[in-house]
Amino acid sequence: MTFWKRVLIDTILFIALAGLFAGTGMFYISSAWIALLASFVLAILNVLVKPILVILSLPINILTLGLFSIVINGAMLQLTSMFVGPAFFHFSSFWSAMLIAIIMAICNTVITSHQSEY
Repeated sequence: MTFWKRVLIDTILFIALAGLFAGTGMFYISSAWIALLASFVLAILNVLVKPILVILSLPINILTLGLFSIVINGAMLQLTSMFVGPAFFHFSSFWSAMLIAIIMAICNTVITSHQSEY
């Protein structure tokens, strides 16, 4: 999947999840443009920072059979929130960021598995 398709899919997922959790206050996005900015920042962070975190956490990731990668994904979302600005894009806690990371990973897996390459 190309970079811009991933950014667009993450933007749509951010908007959908913000709508899903609107009443709970767990996850907030101020506008669709902020969702686009956040998905772009997340994509950049996934390229630059995530490989370093994966290498540093390799021993614990092996011990937990890869489940620690969910924590890394939650940390990437929290880092995205810090870069975009907590007034525009934020999570109520780290656990809510991990829940959003799990849901986004499942949705991205389903979308990429059903994507046809032409």
